Amino acid sequence: MKIKKVYFLKSISKTEDSPNYPFPEFAFMGRSNVGKSSLINMITGKKDLVKVGSKPGVTKCINFFILNDNISLVDLPGFGYAKLPKELKKTFLPLIKNYIRSRDNLKLVFLLIDIRRQPDEFEKDIITLLAEKHIPTAIITTKCDKLSKNLQIKNSKKIASELLVDLDSLFPSSAKNGEGKKEILELIQEYYKTR
Repeated sequence: MKIKKVYFLKSISKTEDSPNYPFPEFAFMGRSNVGKSSLINMITGKKDLVKVGSKPGVTKCINFFILNDNISLVDLPGFGYAKLPKELKKTFLPLIKNYIRSRDNLKLVFLLIDIRRQPDEFEKDIITLLAEKHIPTAIITTKCDKLSKNLQIKNSKKIASELLVDLDSLFPSSAKNGEGKKEILELIQEYYKTR
């Protein structure tokens, strides 16, 4: 899949303000500091498309981007960063869940997990909700450049075991060296064709 054009469409803090269009949607979600913004920039080839903050928790709204004039990429707020104000954190999970429940054109969710940590109740809760809605999920392990291949395999097995998924369901990635870009774009292309 070649990216010819990508641009920011809008940012929302309430799901009722979501854009109304016929494009299939592909959402990226994960805990704060998982490298979500960097990954989206990496796969689109645009270094400054999504704001990358020096502090986790920069994405506080749902951001919509249009790819090749026929696909939507959606950047969801990171969840779980300890230093965010408690009231702000309380709004994130309901916003994410409402988004999942309300978007009929949501084709695939990329759930990002830092390869160096284990999933917890947030990831398990989201996977359960996505399964209930029959929305396919691709689990992307981020920051793989920070570990040796042996540690990547070891940690990936633990993550797959915790989430009760096959090891083949995990896609390693690195925004730093471009690992995973081809596979992620192939998944978008595959699910776009099933719309």
